[in-house]
Amino acid sequence: MLDAVDEQLNRLFLNAPTSGEFQKLRKRIIRQTREALETYGMVRPGDRWLVCLSGGKDSYTLLAALLDLKWRGLLPVDLLGCNLDQGQPGFDKTILPAFLEGLGVPHRIEYRDTYSIVTDKVPEGATYCALCSRLRRGNLYRVAREEGCQAVVLGHHRDDMLETFFMNLFHGGKLATMPPKLVNDEGDLTLIRPLANVAEADCARFATAMKFPIIPCDLCGSQDGLQRAQVKQLLDQWEARSPGRRKVMYRALQNAKPSHLLDKSLFDFASLWPADDHGRS
Repeated sequence: MLDAVDEQLNRLFLNAPTSGEFQKLRKRIIRQTREALETYGMVRPGDRWLVCLSGGKDSYTLLAALLDLKWRGLLPVDLLGCNLDQGQPGFDKTILPAFLEGLGVPHRIEYRDTYSIVTDKVPEGATYCALCSRLRRGNLYRVAREEGCQAVVLGHHRDDMLETFFMNLFHGGKLATMPPKLVNDEGDLTLIRPLANVAEADCARFATAMKFPIIPCDLCGSQDGLQRAQVKQLLDQWEARSPGRRKVMYRALQNAKPSHLLDKSLFDFASLWPADDHGRS
């Protein structure tokens, strides 16, 4: 049980389920979030974080984990919630402000019609994700600077990282994924992903149990056959045949061996010779 903190101080969990199963889920998510923060050195005491909220299950889980850690005195940073309203048709502008105000969470709702730009610039049949992501990221960096934030915090989880790895492998010709922490090209902001160790299935179960007011992303959902969706389906099939496969693959991303790959920029193959070369000079 998570009884180290007076729950009256944590409004988010006042009406949370009390079952042992939910408490285990909550504890696991908080533990894994804290491990990521510590493992990848994400926290500088006194920093101000822009916590990006889309209204999806992952961003709600991110906010809950950060608030929980902060209320426990384990996250010495200031949090500012931010939703970028991208002008998608049917987007309910009232849900997130009401949710955040109810919790007393400082926040900023920013409106930028990137939807019209994406639908205008992307040819019919092509996917929106790349351009949409670039426009969203640029606006979030701008808001972070305006609000005096040092970090932009995203809700990508373990499965997002695995899917990105295989998308790069299959379609990009490189071994790379979403890093848990990076500095932007301008060098003035840190981008962090505290849910790096958390499974998507846990985010989904947590959001359902907490009855978060989920806002669907109709822009991406309107497109069939996206590369990411295909990779997700492949990973689901692997997981169904061999439960725990995702966990093993994620560990592999944390256990790279440059000498057993083929990238000469990471390992000096040309200079690799036996220490005793049998008298050769």
